[in-house]
Amino acid sequence: MLFNDPACLKTTIFIRMKVTDLIATALNRRDEEPNQELADKIIRSGRQDWIKELVDNLHHKDKNIQSDCIKVLYEIGERGHPEMIAPYVRDFGRLLESGNNRLVWGAMIALDTVSLINPKAVYALLPDIMQVVDKGSVITIDHGVGILSKLSGISEYKEMTFPLLMEQLQKCPPKQLPMYAERSLMAVDAGTQSRFLDLLQNRITEMEKDSQIKRMEKVMKQVIKQST
Repeated sequence: MLFNDPACLKTTIFIRMKVTDLIATALNRRDEEPNQELADKIIRSGRQDWIKELVDNLHHKDKNIQSDCIKVLYEIGERGHPEMIAPYVRDFGRLLESGNNRLVWGAMIALDTVSLINPKAVYALLPDIMQVVDKGSVITIDHGVGILSKLSGISEYKEMTFPLLMEQLQKCPPKQLPMYAERSLMAVDAGTQSRFLDLLQNRITEMEKDSQIKRMEKVMKQVIKQST
């Protein structure tokens, strides 16, 4: 019989297993390794049913399960497979109003990863995204800048999003600016490069480390090179 075959039995158990049996909380683990391994399993197996189960459990009564689920979901996006979670932009958007800050910045990471896959849906969430960015943590703002950069590289959204991106670059702490400038390169074109370069030139004096200055100068050189 097939079930006498250990390989067949193992496959059957894998198919029937719930994804919530494999998250860190279910395994009594406090580290993130189980969630990262689970993201890899889902990528390799293409288990969209598990992704749906994770999304459904974002509103579980146990906050630890919520946190594990958003972690696995955005790990899938960050590991180069945002298309697998892109159908759930609206679900991530609803988390931006959550009282669980872990869900808020986890949703922002997820939205950042899918911004080029499903830009229309992400753009529709822009008011909610900016509200979170304006009062958010460093991680939230980091990925807000990522979202704005990606949307600003799309012509139909640039008029609205590029000024918002520039606002973030203007008011961010000096230590964050080199990274934000690098992320913003995809948003800069012939019509916006002058404003972008002026902002960086004006703020480069705020840099405290030579490494920060070098990163800023490298970005400016890349922008100038692109225009020649």
